[in-house]
Amino acid sequence: MSTYEGRLFINGELQAASSGRTFELKNPTTNEVIADVSVAQQEDVDRAVAAAQKAQPSWAATPAYLRARVLRKFADLVHQHTTKIQELDSVSMGKPVALAEGDVEEGRNITNYFSGLIELADGQTSVNSPDHLNMMIRQPYGVVAAIIPWNFPAMLFCHEIAPACGAGNAMILKTSEKAPLSGIFLAQLCLEAGFPPGIVNVISGAGDTGALLSSHMKIRKISFTGSTNAGRAVMQAAAQSNLKDVALELGGKSPLVVFADADLDHAAQMSLRSFTFNSGQTCTASTRLYVEKVVASKFKQLLVDGVKRLAQGPPAQKTTDLGPQADSTQASSISRFLETAKSEGQVLVGGERATDVGDNFIQPTIFTGLKDSSNINQLEVFGPVLVLHEFSDEEEVIQRANDTEYGLYASVFSTNINKALRVARALEAGSVGVNETSPYGAYELPFGGFKASGIGRQKGSDAVRSWTQEKTVYIHHG
Repeated sequence: MSTYEGRLFINGELQAASSGRTFELKNPTTNEVIADVSVAQQEDVDRAVAAAQKAQPSWAATPAYLRARVLRKFADLVHQHTTKIQELDSVSMGKPVALAEGDVEEGRNITNYFSGLIELADGQTSVNSPDHLNMMIRQPYGVVAAIIPWNFPAMLFCHEIAPACGAGNAMILKTSEKAPLSGIFLAQLCLEAGFPPGIVNVISGAGDTGALLSSHMKIRKISFTGSTNAGRAVMQAAAQSNLKDVALELGGKSPLVVFADADLDHAAQMSLRSFTFNSGQTCTASTRLYVEKVVASKFKQLLVDGVKRLAQGPPAQKTTDLGPQADSTQASSISRFLETAKSEGQVLVGGERATDVGDNFIQPTIFTGLKDSSNINQLEVFGPVLVLHEFSDEEEVIQRANDTEYGLYASVFSTNINKALRVARALEAGSVGVNETSPYGAYELPFGGFKASGIGRQKGSDAVRSWTQEKTVYIHHG
């Protein structure tokens, strides 16, 4: 029996999928079925697109300050329903409630921030040509789409809906099949806040449903957050359909560099937090650690001691540091990485499933003695797994840190500011922390990746502008 709402939200209404098809959503902590979630198919996507097309022109014509007012009301409603949204994300993918509270708060804050940018999405003018006033104006795309992942579902809902709809677009957003519940609830809050029916539509399903969005001929832009392989599929579908604009925030394999002159206690604390945050299910997680040889032995002990102090358990307990992985599929995938790596290197701590806690829990794990080319060092594991390496000099560690197709986040720890800044400039990543590491970020600054970690940027002062098209108008007045 379904405990939570799992229908689609189209044109301001909760609706079952046209085919009646659903899937069972399980709580990863207990493996209990908690919802029957509708699977959107072509007919459902077409209905959402039609509703968006009908509603978007009048919404785009609404004065920017009124659209901003709706966003602020939505942000207030998110805050008012924090406990409910925390619950929905926690039961869907096992996120500890303490972490979920932070996600909801950032979703609220970034929505308010974007609301202040809506009236600033202006253009420019030029009087360089005789007898002409030339100008560039910004206009929304029209009907747009977003596909969000399961690791930060409520927060990323706000990241997509707020700037896209604030700019005057109508959105069809697909939630992840692992964590669809908060998106359905947040869509209802959008309606309550004053978004007209058809401006915010939320559908659910797996990759096949996402492909319907990326290949749809009437969707003009799509934003995708997820794995690099899935991002390639989205981009290919967009290119083969109507060449829609594509923004991609993809995977990472973030390096963290610790020099001997660093504050080692602080660096160890930050390293530990980064690879275990959200049970390691974070695209920016610092999972490749490079420590200068002369302090490697001490640093290893600091990390091992820190791991032993972490608490794994039910997400509803506020003392829990690590909940389960998002589902049994994710836990099994991490287990396969662990088994392979154990035959190639040394386990400093962890290395097993935490079966004494539950079926889908993985022990926080640190490996050493692995080659840079090993799979667990090159591929995104998306679990609480860290690979520790040692290095001798600055030039060597920069080369090794950059030896990956990913480039989402990187960190360097040193009390020598000149060295820290040199290394920060040399690291190939869209975000670099100096004596800081992920998941730290600043929503007023752009976020995105180098290389195979993405195209385009989220957040930042240009976030609303990124959901508009530039049009140049030439006015002859001679």
